Order: sequence, then C-alpha cells, then structure tokens
Amino acid sequence: MPESRRYPRIRVSGSPYERGRLYGEAARDRIHHGRAGYERAFARAAGWNWEQAVAAAAPLEDAIAAAFPAYVEEMRGIADGAQLAFADVLTMNARTEVMWAATARQAASMRAEHARECSSFALLPSRTADRHTLVGQNWDWLVHGFETVVVLEVEQDDAPNYVTVVEAGLLAKTSINSSGLGIATNALVTSADRGAPGLPYHVVLRALADCHTLTDAVDVVQRHWRSSSANYLLAHRDGTAINLETAPGDYSQVYPLLPVDGGSVHTNHFLAPLREVTDVSVYAMPDSLVRLQRVQDAIASAARPATVDSLREALSDHADYPNSVCCHPDVRTTPEGRWATVTSVIMDLDDRTIWVSDGNPCRHPYRALTFDGLLDKPSPLLASDTADSHPC
Repeated sequence: MPESRRYPRIRVSGSPYERGRLYGEAARDRIHHGRAGYERAFARAAGWNWEQAVAAAAPLEDAIAAAFPAYVEEMRGIADGAQLAFADVLTMNARTEVMWAATARQAASMRAEHARECSSFALLPSRTADRHTLVGQNWDWLVHGFETVVVLEVEQDDAPNYVTVVEAGLLAKTSINSSGLGIATNALVTSADRGAPGLPYHVVLRALADCHTLTDAVDVVQRHWRSSSANYLLAHRDGTAINLETAPGDYSQVYPLLPVDGGSVHTNHFLAPLREVTDVSVYAMPDSLVRLQRVQDAIASAARPATVDSLREALSDHADYPNSVCCHPDVRTTPEGRWATVTSVIMDLDDRTIWVSDGNPCRHPYRALTFDGLLDKPSPLLASDTADSHPC
C-alpha cells in the first residue's frame, strides 16, 4: 500500500437529495470501485450475482422510507451523482444484511476464510491525559476498502452537522456530530440475521449522526425494527458513554453495557447474555476474542492516562498477526477474502478533532482533521436551556 495515500475529504450541504448528489459526484470513482468490490464479496459470501443481491436488498427500502424518508432521498442523490441506479446504492447500504444473512444461513458449511472486523473503544475524561472524551476504532474490512474510504463532512439545516469516515456511497460509519455525539461500531451476527425487512445497519448509523444526546441515540436504536445485528458504541462530549449490543428486532433485542472504570472496549462478539437468539459472531469472526483481550489490556490502566499516541500504539498491536488488532491480509486466503485495517479513527469530542490513518496505523501516522467551525453548530437543546424552562 502506498505511503502517500490520502483519503479524500468531501463537504456537502443543501437538501437531502442535493447533499447526496454532491457526495455521489465527488466520490464517483470510489463508489464505483466499492460497487465492484461488493459484487465480488456477495459472490464469495452468498454465491449471489449482483442482481440477486439487489433483489435481496430491495425489501429494505420500504422500512427506510417509513422511518427516515430523507435518507432515501440522500441515496437517490448519491445514485444520480455517481451515475448508478438507486438499487445499486441501496444494495451497497444493505451490504451487511446481504453478507451476514448469508453467514447465518450457511454457518454450518462456511468456508474457512473468516471475516475480520473492528475494534472500538470509548474513554471518559477520568481515563484520558487531557480529561477529554475519546472514542474511536480500527475499521477492518475487505482490502478493496483502501480504495473506497472518504471523510464526508455534512452541513444540515434541521439536524446536527456531522463528519463520518465511511465507505464511498454509504450513508455513515464512524461519526462525530456538532451536538457532541461520537459513534463507533462493530459488526455482530446471530442466528436471527436473515435479512428480514427492517432498518439496515448503515441506516441506523446515519440516524445516530442526527441525534443530539445519548438518550436520543438509545431511542433511535430501540424504537425501530432493525434488520441486522450490530454493536453501537456511543459517547458524548459531556463525559458519558453507553454501548448497545443489538440483534435483529425491536427494543427487546437491545443489550446495553455501561463503561467500566471510565472505559468501554468492544470487538465482534456479544458480551451480554442473549435472549431467544444464538451468537454466531465468534464462529464468523474468531479473532474477536484475542482483539478484545489486547485492546482491553492496552487501555485498562487508569495509572496510564490515554493519549492519541498511546492509543495509536494500542491500535497498532500485532499479537495474533495477521488476525491482530492492526489487521493485515492473510496470504493463506484468496485475494477476494483478504481483510485489513483500512483506517484507524480517534475522535476527541471536546476538541472536535478526528485523527485518521490513511491505512494500517502501524504504517500510516494519524493526521489530525479539523473542520473550520462545521462542528461548532450549537445544539438547539442548549439554546433553549433557560431558567424558565427549568423551574426546578
């Protein structure tokens, strides 16, 4: 991988459709690269051609439109800007549902080329050197992701502004917004992941970027029927955090975990006991166990307050290589089945700064990204915080 790689920054504003169109135009080549990568990935994971994947994703549109019609408009804009069919962009945004549904169905006969996913963390002020709230992750994905990552900067009139480090063409991934919310995430998979109609994973991540508070975020995750399992690690610059493990379904399949000693770490298996479903995550992503141990051990000591440098060291760990926290392609697998840490992201919710590695953090030093006031937009909740509104 070239050391000179720089993931592009894209800034958009306007109506949902216009934001999507500008995004699609600016990231057109990367979106097409991502579509081609997913065509190969779906063939490998499910034995499906692109048309079959599109048919599997199509029923999800109604669920998205019922809950968040603006996000459908964003996807229509992305499609037009990228010169693709809307169905292609919908399918890319439902890539988790297509791939993990195949995993759940075929668990008994899966190929030996296991998935590798993400290692995430949140650290509250008691655990950081500057007493800021830090949240982030290593994002591990198929190696075509090196050619698809973008930093999308979004200005909105009626919701928080946000920045998301995301695959080109998808709505959101690892995000920070102007109301102080930070979002990291991990894929999970259970026996219930069958692609049933509901909100796709990446649509939930997009909805979280529109939240002002942690309670808003918990409500979004609980209130809507979700199509797939996922973990949402959420923190706020007021020094709070919560981790939500979820299986497909409604509020009854949400499993909250609170920080321990001011910190949360998560990889790709459930930590809470499940109800009514079976965790398939460790079967699909067996490296999750070692990664959880290594990240927990690296940031566990309150005697060593965390800094960006210490977190880079933790996120560059190579124990259990190549299935390590800093993941590298496994030469024993086919080229289509190779994974790597495509980027490492650390977000300072107080300073409104994101540190991003343009590839594996062991090889690519973080660069600090600031946003010229984009994330300084005040929350309307704070603007209404007056003595009259709080008689107590």
